[in-house]
Amino acid sequence: MVEKFAPMIPSYVTLMLLGMTASDGACLVMTILATATGSLVSSIGWYGIGRVLGEERVEAAVARFGKYAFLSSRAYGRLACAYRRNRFWVTLMGQTVPVARVYLALPAGVLKLRPASFTAATTLGILLWNTPFLTLGYALRGSNHDPVNVGFWASIALIGLEMTILLGLRLHRSMTK
Repeated sequence: MVEKFAPMIPSYVTLMLLGMTASDGACLVMTILATATGSLVSSIGWYGIGRVLGEERVEAAVARFGKYAFLSSRAYGRLACAYRRNRFWVTLMGQTVPVARVYLALPAGVLKLRPASFTAATTLGILLWNTPFLTLGYALRGSNHDPVNVGFWASIALIGLEMTILLGLRLHRSMTK
């Protein structure tokens, strides 16, 4: 939960380290559920902040304080713009993008996305992000592999896969027009 409000350590490192501490498969499943719940609660917190403050106050706060939380006005604007096009898929896929996943819920709250749809997409996206890293950590427990290095390359592979899917969808859309 803290990872989304104070993003100091990359989540893939934290998740891999947590996966390495799971003693058995049942513990791994509980760790997946616990981390997903914490991340979802944080996302709902950001959503609530956006919804309560509204567009003008959030934009002013991001402009003034965003640099302290690694959120520029430009990045916030891109997140908000993306939401106007496809809310469910942006929410789901955004949970698998390292920086976007932390603040994605803020513009969702400002734009007053339907809570049920937001929660469903966020939960699926969180599980898509957390599960591979926790499982990889679990698989590497007791080995001599560096979890930071492995987590970094696993993150790059996931982002590459995501970009390939998005480019494929874009190409498909342009060909069907």
